[in-house]
Amino acid sequence: MTVGYDKHAYEPFAVTVDLAVLTLRADVLRVLLVRRGQEPYAGRWALPGGFVRPTESAETAARRELAEETGLADVSGLHLEQLRTYSDPGRDPRMRVVSVAFAALLPHPPAPRGGGDAALADWVPYADARGLAFDHDRILADAHDRVGAKLEYTCLATAFCPPEFTLGELRRVYESVWGTELDPPNFRRKVLATPGFVTPVPGAARLTGGRGKPAALYRAGPATALHPPLLRPTREGHPA
Repeated sequence: MTVGYDKHAYEPFAVTVDLAVLTLRADVLRVLLVRRGQEPYAGRWALPGGFVRPTESAETAARRELAEETGLADVSGLHLEQLRTYSDPGRDPRMRVVSVAFAALLPHPPAPRGGGDAALADWVPYADARGLAFDHDRILADAHDRVGAKLEYTCLATAFCPPEFTLGELRRVYESVWGTELDPPNFRRKVLATPGFVTPVPGAARLTGGRGKPAALYRAGPATALHPPLLRPTREGHPA
């Protein structure tokens, strides 16, 4: 016991984790939301999450909540990264609650299921995810900004893709997150010229539904950073 320290001199507060879980369905960027079944904000959409248990780290709690909300038995291979801490004293009307937010990416989203105080869950288009409970609008926007920026300098886009994917599927990740169209030949040239970004699957191809020959399949390569970066188009529509 530390001499002179009185833990009762400080008002207790709770720590939670909130998850901005993003995926692509039919080339649309979607976020996992839960409809709250209890007050506060009963009936409002919110990001999934929950309180950190006394024996858990924030990351352990985030992985537990991710498994509970998605129904996945194993989330160890999914991309999960800490976003930031949200600590405004008035962010939760019940009591002082500090939240550690995480961004997660799912390549194969399962049917969602509500858990805890959630009435239901759904994969909602990112463009429609507004008016969320607590400060979850801000958390979701911060997660979107983080992911959009990391697509330029890292190989994060492959975390949205299945184990084997076409360059067209990879391109649609960028287009969905950035909200802009990319020139297919120029995108293909940049991806294949970036060492370690993708690795071809020998002899494998996939029908894409369009005319012409089947598209070649690729896997995520060993690289983690893009050199040079794959910059998003400027507002004028030209590459930065």
